[in-house]
Amino acid sequence: MLKREEINWDEIREVGNQLEQLEVCEILRWCWQKYGKRAAIGTSFQGGGLVVLNEAMENGLDFPVFTIDTGLLFPESLELKKKLEERYGIIIESLFPELSIEDQAKEFGPELWKRNPDLCCTLRKVIPLQKKLTQLDVWITGLRRQQSESRTKIKVLEIYKFDVIYDRYIIKLNPVAGWSRDQVRDYLKKWEIPTNPLLEKGYRSIGCMPCTRPIAEGENERAGRWTGFDKSECGIHTFLGANI
Repeated sequence: MLKREEINWDEIREVGNQLEQLEVCEILRWCWQKYGKRAAIGTSFQGGGLVVLNEAMENGLDFPVFTIDTGLLFPESLELKKKLEERYGIIIESLFPELSIEDQAKEFGPELWKRNPDLCCTLRKVIPLQKKLTQLDVWITGLRRQQSESRTKIKVLEIYKFDVIYDRYIIKLNPVAGWSRDQVRDYLKKWEIPTNPLLEKGYRSIGCMPCTRPIAEGENERAGRWTGFDKSECGIHTFLGANI
């Protein structure tokens, strides 16, 4: 976690340009050597995140790993979490919202995601993540530019403002930013990494059960999220606007 005055912007730009030219394992090794366990992998078990996780584990880079459990995840997603923990011999920390589904319904009405998905995502995803990021210097993601229009400009190394009230920032590392869906697919197959069985049913970006559907041919990977709303991001990557 950083304050604005602690950020060397010129250095970030220079290092970022260098990292863009490196392989995923080299990017992660740089991060491990510089930050160690003050960096952590955040994953929702999408393809890019599985690549990052596998590259870290196979290269002996013992980053902590966390995921956000909204209480609305598919059973298949929770089962995949168990399989990955068994495969790598790790514990993946689950971040939970302060409100249970029942308590949220009492306070905001039932099925908030049908009426105000932005608020629901803030309560169940953004706030738990904000608390976690205060403990870290680097947040490692599996974001890729090809996933959607809103992600086309992401960089391998970014400075991200996650708390406007206290003016707090974090280094955000996206090692597979430039990877295509085909590259991810081929990598997962080569390494025989377990994936979410929902992928075989037409799901490409898998979030909460009420807000995720299979996609049609030709739709972008995140088109199956929040159908009927002008929304393509849950907010954990965009809740304070553009990356700095």
